[in-house]
Amino acid sequence: MSYKINDSCVACGTCASTCPVGAIKEGTPYVIEEDVCVECGACAAVCPVSAIEAP
Repeated sequence: MSYKINDSCVACGTCASTCPVGAIKEGTPYVIEEDVCVECGACAAVCPVSAIEAP
């Protein structure tokens, strides 16, 4: 199970640029591809609006 981005996402792109495996795709809200996410938590740590939820 991967991290999830909720509706609080402001589409700033901070998470996508931080993801080491490129699992986050642009959108409103952004989307984390479950089959690519390695559950490292880097995205959640940098999200300025706490829109990323742990698995």
